[in-house]
Parts: sequence; C-alpha cells; structure tokens
Amino acid sequence: MKIAILGVWHVHAPDYTRTALAHGEVVGFFERNDALAEAFSAQFGLPRFETVEALLASDCEAVIVCSATKDHTADIIAAAKAGKHVFTEKVLALTDTECDAIEAAVNESRVTFVISLFQKYIGSRKAVKAVADSGELGKINYLRFRNCHNGSTGNWLPAHFYNAEECGGGAMIDLGAHGMYLTQWILGVPVTSVSAFTLACERPDVAEKNTDHVEDNAVTVMTYPDGAIAVGETGFVSANDPVVFEVHGELGYVRMEGDRVTKRTAATGGQEVEVSVPASDPAPILQFVTGNVLPGCGMAEAKALTHMMVMAYGK
Repeated sequence: MKIAILGVWHVHAPDYTRTALAHGEVVGFFERNDALAEAFSAQFGLPRFETVEALLASDCEAVIVCSATKDHTADIIAAAKAGKHVFTEKVLALTDTECDAIEAAVNESRVTFVISLFQKYIGSRKAVKAVADSGELGKINYLRFRNCHNGSTGNWLPAHFYNAEECGGGAMIDLGAHGMYLTQWILGVPVTSVSAFTLACERPDVAEKNTDHVEDNAVTVMTYPDGAIAVGETGFVSANDPVVFEVHGELGYVRMEGDRVTKRTAATGGQEVEVSVPASDPAPILQFVTGNVLPGCGMAEAKALTHMMVMAYGK
C-alpha cells in the first residue's frame, strides 16, 4: 500500500511511519509546522508536500493522520473525499458534531477507517475483558483504569502538547483516552461524568511551555444506569507508575497491574489466582497497513471516545 503521512504533530508519528515503511511504501508527508516538518524530514528523508491538497493529489492510497487534534476534522474529511483510506491518531475530533461530519464523509466515500485504540489489542487487557464478560464477577458495579507518565515532571513532552486549542485539553484527552475507550469496551457509554483536573507540575521550564494551564493530573468519574461507576485516572506527573485496570462485581474482581492479571471470585473460592494472558493482537496501525482490520477500532468506537471526552470536559 502507498501511504502518505498527513501531519507529524503527534509524538506517535515516527512509530507509525516506521510501521508503514516496513509494510508498504511512504510517498511523503505534510506538516503545517515548519520546525516539526524539518525534524521529521531529517529523521526519515521523506519528501514534504507543501499542502494537504498536494498530498491528496499524489498516488497514495491511504493516509496516516497525525496532525493536531483540532485539524483532524478538515484533514480526514478531505482525505475521505479524495478516496484515501484513513488511519488516525486518537481522539477523532473535539466535538460530536465534527465526528458526525467525518463519519458522513467516510461512509459516502466507502474508504477504510481505523483509529488507534491500541490497548484493546494487548493480551493483558483482553484477559480483563474476558473475565468481565464471562459473568464470573456477577453484576459489574465498578471499573478503574489508571495510566500515567512523567511527561511533565520529566519535561519530555513537546511544547505543543500543552496547547489547549490544538489538543482540546491536557492529560485526560491525551493519555486519559486509553482509559475512556477501555471503559466503553466493558461498560458502554456513561450517562454522567464529572472530572477533577489540576495542575501539579511545579517546574518553571514546564510552566513556560504550559501557558494555557492545561491539566497534568486528572480523574474522571462516570456513572451508568444500573448503578455502576467507572473511574479514569491519568496524568503527566507520575514516574514508575504501573498501568492498572480493574473490574469489580458482586461476586469478585479481576485486576491487571502491568502485564500481570489476577482475579478473586466466588468461583475461585475467594482465593486470588493468576489469569492466563492471551497473545496480543496486532496494533491498529499494523492492522491498517496490512489490510487485516479487526473489530473494535472503527467509527463507532471513535465517536464514543469523543463523546466521553466531551462529557469529561463538561462541554
């Protein structure tokens, strides 16, 4: 497949490009920011298209969208109308209305659409999902997902990740997105959502970058009609913090910490036991470039994630 990189704003753009190069041909890239474009060009030696229109007029068959989140709507709609298959970084867009417009363009053009909800395909997350779906926990009443890094306190996040207009927010809309789509995977879309967002990093050099004061420490609490509660925790201020994914029910719980999954249920006699972790499936980017797309990373899931973010930010 011939692929073009539509934006290199996102930090995952280099990894996606390597995957595309390994399994196809990359014809070039477009980026609005000259500094980002120069760095990317120096790294990969790929030609730069001067406009989105020039990229879409090329012989590429598909695009990998890594532009700023605020530009996703225009970029994806243009790509779809040009008949290009679309892989996009999450989140899809900043509003439900924008997502509807993207969906209409993709459906009208009948192009393939994939979004990078990669944690759904990791073996340990699949193990949690399998136990939750099995009925062994009884009625599920609580879910918690914690995913943090030290991008702010370690000062390795790029400055544009603190740009409220380009990102749509801070830690929750970026790193917190993983917890949101895993929550939807287990429980569906919540009916209420309330968030606590704070600015915890006190480094002066980071404050110089975060002039929009986007949150770097965040928790969102969601509720469901049957009484279940889900909690998403994320942030850019915690080092050496394991990823935790746990689901609780009336008969027990299943818990993942790192790659280890355990459960304690009525069926185990109240004893904690190890849960067998299946092999991981290919990540969505690999599914896309090889043409072997699995369920779970399509338009419905993309729209649900944006809707949950709209709720989390109280928009």
